[in-house]
Amino acid sequence: MYDRIVIAVDGSDEAQRAARRGLELAQDFDANVDVLSVVEQKALRLTETSTEKAQLRERGEEALTEIEELASEFGHAITTKLLEGKPAVQICAYADEKDAGLIVVGRQGLTGLGRRLLGGVTEQVLHRSDIPTLVVSGRNHDGEVEADYSRVLITTDGSENADVAIPHGSEIARRYGSTVHVLNVVDLQAAGGAFNAGGLETEFVERLEARGEDAVDSVARKIGDSAPNLTVETAVERTTSFEGAAAGVREYVAKNDIDLVVMGSHGRSNLKRQFLGSVASTVLRTVDVPVLVVKQSD
Repeated sequence: MYDRIVIAVDGSDEAQRAARRGLELAQDFDANVDVLSVVEQKALRLTETSTEKAQLRERGEEALTEIEELASEFGHAITTKLLEGKPAVQICAYADEKDAGLIVVGRQGLTGLGRRLLGGVTEQVLHRSDIPTLVVSGRNHDGEVEADYSRVLITTDGSENADVAIPHGSEIARRYGSTVHVLNVVDLQAAGGAFNAGGLETEFVERLEARGEDAVDSVARKIGDSAPNLTVETAVERTTSFEGAAAGVREYVAKNDIDLVVMGSHGRSNLKRQFLGSVASTVLRTVDVPVLVVKQSD
């Protein structure tokens, strides 16, 4: 499934943790690895001397050298590339050119000038690319030596967009012998409206939950068909949070000690609805475990 993995780094701690995750996956999937660092065009324009430009490029080279040293610990050969331009554009173009099966990025990073972003480049990559993207948070879990994917969560709302996550979650779980959790969140705020003071009829909520049960059962059957030896647990959870379904996902992750979230999102043809406001985006910003976002092909 992942014959070639592109890892984007910028010298930040989060990027290095993301690179470690990417290298671990590459070993387990026997994948080729390209590690990419991009000198930001905006930062280059702000420099005044050739020395300052050279310093920016040196930082990029240093970021790549750090990952080369990390890869040597794994005994896994990598290819490194330093580019200049808009980071998200260059990352996506490079991954397309290499026909990558997976992009790995940190949730937060650094601009060329050292200002910390709240997922700026990562979010743009998710906007632009239809390649599955693993987003790794910067949280350093106590005692973590290598990635643990004992409990993999696949979220579903019953849509085709959600179903594209199934083969990815199933294959990762199969490789690591994971228990697969399948979750549907009933968003009562969205169902009733923010100003529904009277509450929802019991029968209506029960219908929503029945639809959720149908959705998780459908996913469980598809997993069973492709990987019958996997243990699958299903759940339908209610949430009344104004953060919507993402809050239910976050609570489930914490309560069940989930190690990896796999979820579908819309493709580029549906970008009229901004990714920033989507369930996937909110989950990415608020959970402290890696999230694999998979898009339905246009």
